[in-house]
Parts: sequence; structure tokens; C-alpha cells
Amino acid sequence: MEASATYKYMRISPQKARLVVDLIRGKSVAEALNILAFTKKRVTHDLEKILRSAVANAEQKAEHLDVDDLVVSRAFVNEGPRQKRVRPAPMGRAYRYQRRTSTITVVVGTLGEQA
Repeated sequence: MEASATYKYMRISPQKARLVVDLIRGKSVAEALNILAFTKKRVTHDLEKILRSAVANAEQKAEHLDVDDLVVSRAFVNEGPRQKRVRPAPMGRAYRYQRRTSTITVVVGTLGEQA
């Protein structure tokens, strides 16, 4: 039994988010939450909310589910749409820059499905 949670249009670059997502992939839910609690990155708070939401979705799907058996089976970060912005530059010019967004998906499943 698998359950997932997705956060779309998160205002962080995918490269920065992947650094933290790679830490929790394949770990048990309790261990992943512990890793997120002690990691000093801006994305950890939102990633913890996504993980807790995936666990809640799993509990909603199956009534007799032991949360201690859940594992982060898949976790990945995709690039979302970029927001194009303009910054003032010297001599009346303008520099364009992009604000990157991410789509983070976390899938939890039981240990028996890992094969």
C-alpha cells in the first residue's frame, strides 16, 4: 500500500531541494523525520509537512496500518514553472532573472513493497 503527497510551486530551486530529499529517500518515516529535524536547510520545514501529509494519506487509505512500518519509498523533486523578473541595472538598463519553483513529491509505502 502506497500513499503520496505533493507540494507544487514551492519557491525554492530544485537543486537546493534535492540536497535534502536525497537524505530521506529509502529511510523509515521516523528516521526521516529525525533527519529533517536536525538538518539546517530552509526546505526542511516544508518537506516535513509533506512527509507528515503522506503518512496521514496512508492512514486514511488503510484502517489497520502500522505507521512504524512505513518507509519513504520514493521522493523526488521536479522543476516547476519559472517566474521571470526584472532587476534595475545601471544607465537605465534592466537585468532579467528567474525565480525557480519546485514540485516535491513524497511516496511512503510499507516494507514489504520495497522489492
